[in-house]
Amino acid sequence: MSAQTTITAVAYLALSAHLEAAYPHEGAGLLLGKADRIDRAITSVLTLPNRWDDAEQYHRFLLTPQDMLAGEHEAARRGLDVIGIFHSHPDHPAEPSGFDRDWALPWYVYTISRVSDGRLDHTRAWRLRDDRTGYTEDTFSIIGQPQRTP
Repeated sequence: MSAQTTITAVAYLALSAHLEAAYPHEGAGLLLGKADRIDRAITSVLTLPNRWDDAEQYHRFLLTPQDMLAGEHEAARRGLDVIGIFHSHPDHPAEPSGFDRDWALPWYVYTISRVSDGRLDHTRAWRLRDDRTGYTEDTFSIIGQPQRTP
């Protein structure tokens, strides 16, 4: 059975805006929502600054333990869980790198978005295998329509 990750259209718009604004650097943040044993439902994102050294931000991102703790508190305040991490690959495929694998945790879902010339062109969802040998790709879909304000 294939695992599924969904994201609301509103959350996806926020994720996209953050990653496009970070270009040509990697942008990152936390995925908030609900998870069961197999599927993940992203209902909100928490955008965070890339704390890696400026000279390396074009191909690296860093979220600190303080970012993760703040994310856990914010998720709890909203009645949600931190279910993963999102980040961008500027002008590179939306596939996990060896560096991504070295820092990943098996339970989280990781969305990676390719941002080309400042525009997000697609996103894929991944989960690290329990034995850390690689990733398994989730089915990824956007649900709903963003609400327009009058």
